[in-house]
Amino acid sequence: MHTRRARAALRGWGGVGAMAVLCALALAFVLLLPLSQSHGGDGPGRGGQRVAEGRQARAGTCTHPENQTLSPSGADGPTIARIKARQGDKRKIIVGVDQNSYRWGYRNPNTKGAELEGFDIDLAHRIAQDILGDSKAVQFKAIPTSQRTEAVKNGRVDMVVRTMTITCERLDDVTFSAPYFKTGQQVLAPKSSPIKGYGSTLAHRRVCAADGSTASTRLAEDKPAGKLVAVPNQLDCLVRLQLGEVDAVVTDAALAASQAAQDPTVELKGDPFTVDYYGVAMNKDAKDLIRRVNQILVQYRASGWQASYDRWLSATLGEDAGPSKPPAPEYLLKS
Repeated sequence: MHTRRARAALRGWGGVGAMAVLCALALAFVLLLPLSQSHGGDGPGRGGQRVAEGRQARAGTCTHPENQTLSPSGADGPTIARIKARQGDKRKIIVGVDQNSYRWGYRNPNTKGAELEGFDIDLAHRIAQDILGDSKAVQFKAIPTSQRTEAVKNGRVDMVVRTMTITCERLDDVTFSAPYFKTGQQVLAPKSSPIKGYGSTLAHRRVCAADGSTASTRLAEDKPAGKLVAVPNQLDCLVRLQLGEVDAVVTDAALAASQAAQDPTVELKGDPFTVDYYGVAMNKDAKDLIRRVNQILVQYRASGWQASYDRWLSATLGEDAGPSKPPAPEYLLKS
């Protein structure tokens, strides 16, 4: 059943031609949206199913950033009151998302109006349902990877739900919810490539990562590659890989698996070499919203998370959702 579903879902997506269509759609629809660790070895991996223990943060800084959040609460506060006070068509939660990460947040050209779909989009709808009583009360804004933090800080969005890794560095600028997905950084390269993973086989190679991403930071620190090519969005890396402009991509294993599903000529190389968690990013002063989202996530993990995983991610990450499930949340922030 999952094989048939995967084939149906991938119809019209494979290959460079389909990717060019997707890129064109992404460029068109961004105008229609509202303004918007230890090193792993070079051995074979299995699409992100095994995540090697990796460093969570630099020595001397915070540890377990995924736990640096506030305890859940269903109470309204000033931030939620301002959201609810929006009138008419503006009575929506403003959410920063991606629109070209396949199965996470992407424009599906096979739907009327090329609707936004994916695992992150499901979560955004669930948050809107809880806070505003309407799952469709979401104003999506397409946010490049490098602008996610700034969009939250300057109030351009109420939150970002965009495969955003919780890191100590980002906690200086925003506060995250409890984690809602577990992944790790991994290498993506052509099947014919001699690259074997994150290690010596990247030497003298051109490696692509999205600017401002966890992968970009790690590559800049470790310098395993001959040249780091930074691009605005992760999809740009896949296009450059297809065009032969780079030799490999480093990104989250969950995203890499989806990109491999889009292009059958590429594959994940080696094992994931970090442990990372996605969280919902919000303004540090929006304490009531942070607590409310954490309360929603308690409910969502119990009812909703698995169904969304089965729908969007099981075809690329496998039917067993265990490796992708976040840990039992801890709430270490007190105020």
